[in-house]
Amino acid sequence: MTKIITCVDGSAMTTAVTNAAIWASNKLTKPILFLHTIEKEQQHGADNYSGAIGLGARSALLQEMTKLDEQRGKLALKLGKELLERVASQAQTSVVQQVESMQRHGELADAIVDMEDKTRLIVIGRSGKGHEDDYSALGSNIETLLRKATHPVVIIPDTFSEPTSFMVAYDGRQTADNALQRVIDGGLLHGLHCHLVSVKNNEPDLKEKFLAAQKKLEEKGFTVTPSFVEGNIFDALMEYKQKHDIGLIVMGAFGHSKLRQFFLGSNTMKMLERSKVPMVVLR
Repeated sequence: MTKIITCVDGSAMTTAVTNAAIWASNKLTKPILFLHTIEKEQQHGADNYSGAIGLGARSALLQEMTKLDEQRGKLALKLGKELLERVASQAQTSVVQQVESMQRHGELADAIVDMEDKTRLIVIGRSGKGHEDDYSALGSNIETLLRKATHPVVIIPDTFSEPTSFMVAYDGRQTADNALQRVIDGGLLHGLHCHLVSVKNNEPDLKEKFLAAQKKLEEKGFTVTPSFVEGNIFDALMEYKQKHDIGLIVMGAFGHSKLRQFFLGSNTMKMLERSKVPMVVLR
């Protein structure tokens, strides 16, 4: 059975990420797998000072530094296990069908790629440890994960409330239609009010395609508010989001149109930094 892969690291966003995973698990009737990775950090011992220590003291100091690195690793492992126990306990009290935990050494994105065949959805906080006081800062894993993951990624801000509405930016391209179909087939957003938004562009027959997309959503039971907006893509979408109190944003990543390029690289980071609501990124 595929699972909700939920990335936790003990940062200030862990509670919000856990709550989002619980919501997704109950919506999709899928188990949660909490994932904690211990990434290799630059050592503060032998690798840094081996060329500068005097011959008489070098051997003893390097041995002591190595022991400190080992102790640091053991402590990280223990703290990670305690974290997993805590979030699993929280999830188990919230009518989630099944809860699992996994701890791994290595890069987060690599761990998720290895679990591709077990994944239904990925949930991760917008920023992690080291940015507890700066909720606009993006975690170093986000862009790497978005480029490697083949499943939808839900990116969570510092707090999470169950959304009642979502916004989809639609540009009339095939990639946009594919993303729309994944929204329809996915189940996570069923029952939420859909705001279908298009920033006017030069795509041929955009109006007809937009109306067809609206009809497809409505035929599948979605309540849809269609809107055409003008102006700078980022500003227009952010203004719409604020005006209509959107609870979640859906966007496709890595296409070729002007709107799709907006969701790439620094512009993706800009959107994530400034949006205070969850975002679902579809490949």
